[in-house]
Amino acid sequence: MRHILGSLLALSISGLPLSAQTNFNALSWSQNTAYNSYLMRDVHQQFLNRQAELSKAYTSKAEMQKYIDGCIARYKAIAGSFPERGNLNAKILGSVKGTGYTIEKIMFESLPGRYVTANLYIPDNGQKKHPASLEFCGHGLRGKGAYSVSAELMAVNGIAVMVVDPIGQGERLQLIDENGNPATRGATTEHTLLNAGLNLVGTSLAAQEFWDNSRALDYLMTRKDIDSDNIGVYGSSGGGTQTAYFLGLDNRVKVAAICSFFSTRERTIEIQGPSDGCQHIPYEGRERLEVPDFAMMIAPRPLLILSGKYDFVDLWGAKQGFNELKQCYTTLGCPEKVDMLVVETGHGLGHEKQLKLVRWFKRWLQGVTDGKLVEAPDDRFTFEQTNCTEKGQVNISVPGAVSLMDENTKLFVDWQPQRDAFLKQDRNVIQKKVLELLGLKEMPQSPIRVVQTGHESLRGYEQYKYQIIRDGEMPVPCVVLVPETVTANSSVEIHLQEAGKTVFLSEYTNYTANLTNGNIIVAADFRGLGETTDPAFYTDAKYWNREYRNAMTSMHAGRPIMGQRVVDFISLLDFCSQDENLKNRKIQVFGDGIYGPVTVHAAFLDDRIGSATLSRSLKTWKSYLENPMQRDMYSNVLYGVVKYYDLPDLIKLCKGKIGYND
Repeated sequence: MRHILGSLLALSISGLPLSAQTNFNALSWSQNTAYNSYLMRDVHQQFLNRQAELSKAYTSKAEMQKYIDGCIARYKAIAGSFPERGNLNAKILGSVKGTGYTIEKIMFESLPGRYVTANLYIPDNGQKKHPASLEFCGHGLRGKGAYSVSAELMAVNGIAVMVVDPIGQGERLQLIDENGNPATRGATTEHTLLNAGLNLVGTSLAAQEFWDNSRALDYLMTRKDIDSDNIGVYGSSGGGTQTAYFLGLDNRVKVAAICSFFSTRERTIEIQGPSDGCQHIPYEGRERLEVPDFAMMIAPRPLLILSGKYDFVDLWGAKQGFNELKQCYTTLGCPEKVDMLVVETGHGLGHEKQLKLVRWFKRWLQGVTDGKLVEAPDDRFTFEQTNCTEKGQVNISVPGAVSLMDENTKLFVDWQPQRDAFLKQDRNVIQKKVLELLGLKEMPQSPIRVVQTGHESLRGYEQYKYQIIRDGEMPVPCVVLVPETVTANSSVEIHLQEAGKTVFLSEYTNYTANLTNGNIIVAADFRGLGETTDPAFYTDAKYWNREYRNAMTSMHAGRPIMGQRVVDFISLLDFCSQDENLKNRKIQVFGDGIYGPVTVHAAFLDDRIGSATLSRSLKTWKSYLENPMQRDMYSNVLYGVVKYYDLPDLIKLCKGKIGYND
């Protein structure tokens, strides 16, 4: 019976298509999170390098200040440039009376045409001047909302609070329909989609949030009822992120509090993956900048950390980061100016945290230490009462309002002369900048090692499997098909399929007629694709990018994922140059999807590519600026690239080698 079943099974297998019988994996191992593990080695090493610098900083007050100054300098270098501070054209559009305070509805221009909406809570305590704070909103489409309990509590205790709508929240949604309804599922999705375009022009959503918040502080400084020498900042969740990023770029604040964001980035990326697009500035890891470093930038001014035991923001990382803050402040001679509260709650700025927050701010802004507080009133308002715009959205309510997409597209157009001048330079100069933007110091120089992992003699062709190894890089798995009809004039066709070489080869090898032209077929998977694709459940679908985890981790470490794949391409070309079946043959490339921009860069950098045909591929980065609602953008992002060139510019420099099949 067993023999009969075995015979039937053999017959059934022989009747299957060739693709179903063949395993096209070429690596000698199988580990579906291998690429992320590879990337995390860089993240961990960068963290260790930072730890060594920080340990030295603890040795003296002078060393500690030197460390902080160095962090600020590196932060400013990666944050990008900011424009001149123009006229705010601020308006008070109305007010709402609360119990013990008044809410003023404020709108100003942080840039020409960029309108910022905010609510200013003014205490009704008869004081001529009030200490004040900015409150940065946590994630949520409603932004500042109809009211803020924290701002109310601050206001009845004598501290004015300005609650600011960030880009993509409240009355400042960017991705909306003609009626102002959101086009995405939430603020974190909108932020992440917008951030890709901002990265291309050399900035980030985090940096743009800082700019708007800093202009809000400019506004507070103009008011005669605000004590400009006593202003703080605080925020929870996404607002905690904004607070942390604010401290190193604006030294006018006297006190700060970070809630439900503070932890170590190294641990967060490893256990949860990268956060929303507004919570990352490219190259932080490369520059050895951690979340505690951003917090330290306010030292020796007072800083409060607020955490929950059951917050998804990792508490262990928060405690380790706070230990660093405590040592920093102790070294500077003011340990009393940093504190941490951990409460029996989860995420957000709950009541217990609010009480600690207000007491902390009263201590450092008012000199009050008795801990007695006026209870917050139970005031509740509607959006119609506290909104600054008639239709609830700036971009459909205010004449002349400019969307973030319009801003970025205008920059792209304005930079055309700059790109033209760059492209007229010597090719070596252009190549050096291209390598820099790819995160590469130079073209890969170290030798490759080729390990054959399989060989089959099949009908009409020989099939070989290889893994190409270059020290310090991910191995490149590839499959080579050498047909019986091969001649001395046969070309090498490199096929790079976004869905993986198995998808391509499964279809290709079903039709042996494909091999009658005699060309040798090379199908490969570059890191993070095909054999080393990251499992889908590690990347939240809200980010619209199937490899968000690895793309953002790569950018954090200073190694854009596109640049790493260009290295893989060079390794594959090195293999073609030395393999007996492949060397000295013309190389044709067929790049699909994500492989398109990779192929464009490789073809510009390496003359061994004779021609390339691209399909389903990004044609210009301008499309990301005009329409951020696209998938897998971070796989194709290089920080600040459109200041120098667009994809068609590189294609032009390739002098006819590259064409599109769609």
